[in-house]
Amino acid sequence: MTESRAPRRRRSLALFLAAAVGPVLATGVSGVSPATAAPADDIRINEVVTTGTVNDSIELVNKGTASVDLSGWVLKDDNNSSSYTIAAGTTLAAGAFKAFDVHNAFGLGSADKARLYLPGGSTLVDSFTWSTHSSPSWSRCPDGTGAFAQAQLTLGAPNSCGSGGGTPVAWPGGSGVANADAANVFGTDLSGLYPEGAVLWGAQNSGKLWRLVPDGSGGWKPDTANGWTSGKTLRFPGGSGTPDSEGVTLTSAGAAGGVFVSSERNGDVSGTSRLSVLRYDVSGTGTTLTATKEWNLTANLPAVGSNAGLEGVTWIPDGALTAAGFKDESTGAAYDPAGYGAHTGGVFFVGVEGTGNVYGFVLQDSGTFTRVASITTGLAGVMEVQWEPQASRLWVVCDDTCNGQHRTLRVNASGVFATVAVYNRPTGMANLNNEGFAVAGAADCVGGSKPVYWSDDSNTGGHALRRGTVTC
Repeated sequence: MTESRAPRRRRSLALFLAAAVGPVLATGVSGVSPATAAPADDIRINEVVTTGTVNDSIELVNKGTASVDLSGWVLKDDNNSSSYTIAAGTTLAAGAFKAFDVHNAFGLGSADKARLYLPGGSTLVDSFTWSTHSSPSWSRCPDGTGAFAQAQLTLGAPNSCGSGGGTPVAWPGGSGVANADAANVFGTDLSGLYPEGAVLWGAQNSGKLWRLVPDGSGGWKPDTANGWTSGKTLRFPGGSGTPDSEGVTLTSAGAAGGVFVSSERNGDVSGTSRLSVLRYDVSGTGTTLTATKEWNLTANLPAVGSNAGLEGVTWIPDGALTAAGFKDESTGAAYDPAGYGAHTGGVFFVGVEGTGNVYGFVLQDSGTFTRVASITTGLAGVMEVQWEPQASRLWVVCDDTCNGQHRTLRVNASGVFATVAVYNRPTGMANLNNEGFAVAGAADCVGGSKPVYWSDDSNTGGHALRRGTVTC
């Protein structure tokens, strides 16, 4: 992600005065006037976002034990003439979270309030008032019942409640980092990476897929066979558009089973989010690849800016998840792959920059999909996700926004992915705009360590790829 963003609306003078005179104290008060209808006792405002990479949003949570129909419910700010009506057919399952992008109806200012009403807009269910912008989020802790405080942005998922995921420790490998490409091969915007033996796949934001091979000195160079010399141009199904390709992954079938790319928008319509996973057949020799299938996840993910969407994607086999006791968010029970019919034999996990969270989806062969996980990472943004089979851990990576922090997650006793370690970047690497990260396989483990690779979206110093090591 390199595009700059426009400033937010309704930033009051108070926000700027705060920088000069000290912190502005937020009221953090939830003023609730319970409605008489029973469902209104269970639905609460749970998170509010007023500034940053995400459009103005209000999240609701259902803290009850039954699904609630939200059709026609109304959201307002402090102005009674401004309102957002929730669409017909919208339901919220017990324990579920749903964020509503309200910026087209009204703006949330630095001193404002969020209010929730029953259909008709006259019966107040819940409200929250603040006196400074979210940084990045106003979150209720515990979810649905506690007081509001500033915390990590977790729209559509449980609030982080200031846990932060732990204190960072030193990189678990060598401190040295070296260039892994020749000068000025890729230019800017090289993003997601994925290793497949003696091949390294790379996704570039400009709608291009690279097949890289060893250069003989520990680095990588473009494959010159079968039309790969300058990378291959990507298209959406039907041959149109330019996917803003940010992440890349494979299933257990390898490239023969298709290369899967995550895209946050169509570059030809850059102002509109299109959060998709695309499958490409890479067996031919042509220089253009048209997606054989698209899973458009936009409606099932929190609303984010068009340039703050799917930054990374990785695939975890069903066997690894069931062995770990992974819990299916959509059913509340242990994950059962058989319940989803024909699919890829695993779950795709996508990292969303704008929420800083990771979401798991079963992508069925029919083109349908189901969200089975919403993972709070504690990071301000997610630029890459990578499953490491040898260690059975999920890497979540942030760029220079988070000083190059890496986190590893595993399925815990409750069946959900949780952070187990937080790592600083290697001391030998500057704070680069790294949007891709790849961990070599077990076969490359020598003397207790193996290679890792980063892709620098900014092509700092004329180099987009760097290599380091991590303990096996």
